[in-house]
Order: sequence, then structure tokens, then C-alpha cells
Amino acid sequence: MNHEIKGEPFPVVVCNLSSGESVKCQAGAMAWMTENMEMKTQSGGLGKMFGKALTGEALFENIYTANNGDGMIAFTTGVPGKILDVQLSGGKTMVAQKKSFLASSTTIEMETTFQKKFGAGLLGGEGFVMQKFSGEGDLFLEIDGAIIEYDLQPGQVMIVDTGSLACMEGTVQMDVVSVKGGLGNKLVGGEGFFNTKLTGPGKIWLQTMPVSQLAEAIKPFIPTGR
Repeated sequence: MNHEIKGEPFPVVVCNLSSGESVKCQAGAMAWMTENMEMKTQSGGLGKMFGKALTGEALFENIYTANNGDGMIAFTTGVPGKILDVQLSGGKTMVAQKKSFLASSTTIEMETTFQKKFGAGLLGGEGFVMQKFSGEGDLFLEIDGAIIEYDLQPGQVMIVDTGSLACMEGTVQMDVVSVKGGLGNKLVGGEGFFNTKLTGPGKIWLQTMPVSQLAEAIKPFIPTGR
């Protein structure tokens, strides 16, 4: 699939499809397209619908196909940030935050994944229910804010604030650790009680402005009722 990402800080990925080629997307992601693009809506089955409900995704996804010639379609994000283009092949998998899926080749599969440690998921907030992607082709993910990428070596650890993890390769181990220091640090330090622990090997992509943080930042400027 030939594509181009542009238009930051409200980015768009423009996909140019050959005749008969298809692309799928999260419901509502399409921004504009040529008139020969044909849409088909599908759920993927009851199991996938349940998983999407847990991750906050729309229950249905749209498949667009270029008919009777080459076609073009563009997908946009919901908040200021980036679109991350990931090439999946050779058994590589990606694990991403909830509601991160934007669009992909139709050969990409998405499933709901639960962190192995139940307590870690509950206490870590963002990390209990995530999305796992596999298959062969292009995967486009929504990132809140800017992207910072690290390539962790085997055994190398990165401590990340809850919500700052956008996605990671499937080889990275995720856990939750308590914020260091006494109770005072946890209560008034502004960092909460827990952080996310990521252990290599594998790449991780961090986001600088989680949508929850953005919401808190603009809340004081939203007019209240009389």
C-alpha cells in the first residue's frame, strides 16, 4: 500500500490503493476519498466485538476497496498527535494502548490482550486491557502528542508514567511497580501510586501528551454552567 502521513499536529494518512486493493479502518476514521472507493462494514464476530468493547473501540470496522481503477482514501486522528506507521512481518507483533487503532492492511489481525498479572493491570490503570496486532502489512496507530522511541536491550528496564506508553513490540515485558519513596511522595508527588515497568528486548514508543492529560490541561478553560 502506497501511503503518506502529513498534516501535523492533526495528522492524516493518505493511502493510494491499486484497483481491487482494500484497507480497513476504525469506524469514523475516514476523512475523504475518491468516488470509486466502496465501503463494507463488518464486526469480525461476537468474540472480537466483546474485545473491542473492552478496549473502547467501535464495535464495527469499515473495509474500503478501490473498484474499477486506482483509488485514494485518507484517515485522520481524533486528537492532536502523530500517526505511527508500523510494518508487520515475519511473526512480529505489536501491543498498543486502548483505542489506538486507526487503519491497516486487511491482512492485519487485532485482538484484545490482558496483562498476565491481574493485580498489575488493575493497579496500573492503562495497562490491564490492551490491543495486540499481528499479520503481514501496514498498521497505522494513533499517538497522543509526540512520539519518543527507545530500543530496549535484553534485560534493560524503562520506568514509564501510566498512560505514557503508546505501544511496544510483543517481545517487551510489561509490569507495574510502586512509586518509590514514602506515602507522602505518593500522595502529594503528583505521580500517583504506580508506574509501568518495561523490560527489553524490543522497541517501545512513548507519547508525550496522553489524551487524559490533555483533558486535564484544558479543563480549567472550559466554561462551566451558570
